Amino acid sequence: MKEKLVAYQQIDISKVKTISIKNRKSKVQTKQFARVFNPKNDSFDDFVRSLPHILVAEDLRKFVVDVVTSVRKKKPVIAMIGAHVIKVGLSPLLVDLLERKIITAVAMNSAAAIHDVETAMWGTTSEDVEENIVDGTFGMSKETGEFINGALADASKNETIGYGEALGKVLQKVKNKKLSVLATCYRLNIPVTVHAAIGTDIIHQQPTMNGAATGEMSFRDFKVLCNVVKDLQRGGVVMNIGSAVILPEVFLKVLTVVRNLGYKSQGFTTANFDMLQH
Repeated sequence: MKEKLVAYQQIDISKVKTISIKNRKSKVQTKQFARVFNPKNDSFDDFVRSLPHILVAEDLRKFVVDVVTSVRKKKPVIAMIGAHVIKVGLSPLLVDLLERKIITAVAMNSAAAIHDVETAMWGTTSEDVEENIVDGTFGMSKETGEFINGALADASKNETIGYGEALGKVLQKVKNKKLSVLATCYRLNIPVTVHAAIGTDIIHQQPTMNGAATGEMSFRDFKVLCNVVKDLQRGGVVMNIGSAVILPEVFLKVLTVVRNLGYKSQGFTTANFDMLQH
């Protein structure tokens, strides 16, 4: 192979025109920078105020203002949560926000409901998938399947109650009900909906699974969420926390339904607290 004699051509940049930074429009100013936070003397509010007025930190400030405004105007503040929100121990924070009437509705996928039930019933959740899938015991916790699938099958005979309400009702007398989002919502009469994708959760692979009941109960909750979202007019907040696929997709369909029915659901704030940005 012959040696290449001609180098790749390079453009001549000697005549490129520059401008003064003084005339350039800049998106960041030093006045927007973060300030040092003193954890010994400052409050958490001071910490938030110390954050830079740039990008996501500024978005967070605006989000807080929108939530506060929505609460004061009695507009919906909806938390859509994935399984990890419960799994990593954030239930007490959600319960507190529900108690203080800041969050007015909760929508969750059925994996979140499983973690919530296990935490409330037995004070433990989240198995080692890598270890248990080897011998086929992953997701085979008998009590979890019997409790949830049994509750859904029984409640499906009632023509009005949905997935979230059914679980919240049967969790009212359990040991850790104060840590349960489902139980708290039921006690406070706050809508809580569970949106199942059949085949994605551990309770779907057990003998107690009733596909008809699960589908019916989840469909009822879809309509419950539609009834909540219809009031997102000229205010209100919807936050997605830790759901990459199911709840964003559910919300799109819910929003379409309420607009199709003639409700003017617009002028509200959405915030995505997930690793994947949609």
